[in-house]
Amino acid sequence: MTITALARLRALPGLEAEVRAQALALVGPTRAEPGNLSYTPYEDPASPGSWLILEEWADEASWQAHLASPHLGAALARTAALLAGPPQVQEFRA
Repeated sequence: MTITALARLRALPGLEAEVRAQALALVGPTRAEPGNLSYTPYEDPASPGSWLILEEWADEASWQAHLASPHLGAALARTAALLAGPPQVQEFRA
């Protein structure tokens, strides 16, 4: 069963560049994880600082490993002070 996750992020005013850098910095390490099928951040051109991250995982185990990964944990710790609220994450299974 594949897992698709959608994460929504909103930068605090004035911190859009920092959130952009953080979102893009996760691409390489996440795509290198076993079971990752795709990981693409999208910034809303009408609302700079608003992001949608689309992720696809081969199975539940790879998704859970990603959520526990050191690079994601470190990114979330750094990003918490940059966001208007916590990331909103929705999970879908196929």
